[in-house]
Amino acid sequence: MNADAALRTSSTGAVAPVEPVVVTRPHVTIRGLSKRFDKAVIYDKFDLDIPRGKLVSVFGPNGCGKSTLINMIAGLIPMDEGQVLFDGMLLSDIKFGYVFQNYREALFPWLRAFDNIAYPLKLMHVPKAERRARVEKLVARLGVKLDLNRYPYEMSGGQQQLISIMRALVVEPEILFLDEPFSALDYEMTLFMREQLQRLFIETRTTTVLVSHDLEEAVYLADHVLLLSRHPALVADFVLYDAPRPRSDATLSDDEFVRVKAHCLEVFQREVRRA
Repeated sequence: MNADAALRTSSTGAVAPVEPVVVTRPHVTIRGLSKRFDKAVIYDKFDLDIPRGKLVSVFGPNGCGKSTLINMIAGLIPMDEGQVLFDGMLLSDIKFGYVFQNYREALFPWLRAFDNIAYPLKLMHVPKAERRARVEKLVARLGVKLDLNRYPYEMSGGQQQLISIMRALVVEPEILFLDEPFSALDYEMTLFMREQLQRLFIETRTTTVLVSHDLEEAVYLADHVLLLSRHPALVADFVLYDAPRPRSDATLSDDEFVRVKAHCLEVFQREVRRA
């Protein structure tokens, strides 16, 4: 915008500045993404923009490619075609965190919780003293009250998954991927971990992509719900849900939550029925 375009004339004839239009560039840009497994075309020239500093839930019919999508974005499986850029950079140029759904297999049982959290820093050749300082800083920042000298097998499932999330956060990732991180937990632990994740997100504002098979959870945690079609997957809808955080039990009966959830369910059922 040039200087002339940034001015306007008021009703009195005086010239006043005009607020510039702020365009926020997507954090993640996906273009032409394609993936096939044998004869099944999962993605075919798929495009998507993921906004910065938002929590995006991915939801869709069984087998539509939810986990496949984040695994390709995170470089865990190769794409057949396409490009994924992070602020215009490649995955190799950024830091990201990934939390797997099976917490029992995600942690090293021979390492204490503290050392599990610090492990990515060790791989990055961060000096031992700095590793300790960064883990302690993260623990203090999040207000975590756990005995980190314990081994994973001495901890509950929710505690183990919290350690997994902290391990992903200790590298100060630019983007965090979570693949159905609560699916292996019982209901009590699931509720606990939802609140932990929400608190972590409020604290860090890390761009987060969450795959969920629970629609209520997907809407409750999200700023945007990405609804996928049957494969080859398309964006069936990208639904905004901007309820204030922290969200609580009262959120579940709020009119806007009920409206957004009903809309997402309608889109989901339409895609399930689609041949």
